[in-house]
Amino acid sequence: MTDRVSVQEKIPCVFRTAVLQRQSSKRHDQSYHVGALNEVTTQALEANVRKSVASEKVDGTCVYVQEFRGKPWLWARHDVKPNKQAERRFKKFQSARQAWETGDKEGPEPTFTWTVEKDLKKPPEHWEPARGVRRIDGHLQPGPSGHIPGWVPVLKDSRSHCWHLASTDLDKGLALLLQRKKDDSDKTLEVVTVRLEELLDQTLELVGTNVNANPYGLGSKKRPVHLLVPHGALKFDTPPPFDHEELAKWFAMPVGQVEGVVWYCDDGQLFKLHRHHLGMTWPVEEPSLTTLPVVITVDIGQYEWDFPESSQFYLFGRLKGHHFDSIRAVQWLEEN
Repeated sequence: MTDRVSVQEKIPCVFRTAVLQRQSSKRHDQSYHVGALNEVTTQALEANVRKSVASEKVDGTCVYVQEFRGKPWLWARHDVKPNKQAERRFKKFQSARQAWETGDKEGPEPTFTWTVEKDLKKPPEHWEPARGVRRIDGHLQPGPSGHIPGWVPVLKDSRSHCWHLASTDLDKGLALLLQRKKDDSDKTLEVVTVRLEELLDQTLELVGTNVNANPYGLGSKKRPVHLLVPHGALKFDTPPPFDHEELAKWFAMPVGQVEGVVWYCDDGQLFKLHRHHLGMTWPVEEPSLTTLPVVITVDIGQYEWDFPESSQFYLFGRLKGHHFDSIRAVQWLEEN
């Protein structure tokens, strides 16, 4: 596994999955559950997944660093979705397929054909498809979710991406990262500044106060905290097992208090397992990410610019050298 990870498409489950007729542990209004069977997929076995590197699946929103107008830039995930009429057709197909998979409906396997020019909403300006999206006759094709994954640049005046902007300074080309310390002998996290150019072609997870209902309990409404976690940065010292019963025990342990696991294979393929695949709930009371000590190594004095006093760069810079028992415990220094 390389340090530069770029997650462009939906990651498949490491186990075979099946639609089970029981209440979903992920969506309370859903009467069926997509569960993992106790059988590793052929694709994962052929990728030698048992010899891969396992890392924590972080619960946030995916971002991508690539150039925009000649500068390293932060891009936000944006999937092109079907319009209302096509969405109704697709949901009808999904219901038919679920009934077919569970044996409630006989006959040939249901299929669905997209008329891309008519079925999909118009993408926003500057949108780019994710790498690897399938094309037919030159037309981008939706994936199994009915969406075409892609990216839009985070514009500096964007209200919808204000929390993305809190984690970066696009003019200065800087990002605020939460990651394992390089000398990770004591399993300490660090908050550090990194130049965006060092993150080119890399994906990260934006986590924080106003992202995905804040499962890690970061910051507060008055003092929000938003940081970027590089994909693959939170590797497990001991890989989790592949047996269902042992995995359930592992997810119940302190180290297993995570949303899921992502396996990074030597050939570049990725596989995941969400605790929901085993019928286990998320979020949990004390995620393992919040049990690790953290040190602030943000050094804004190395830069020739000034930072606004309201920016996270300035606030974390004032905490340089401070240690906290948990990223949840970070508190800003009040001005004298």
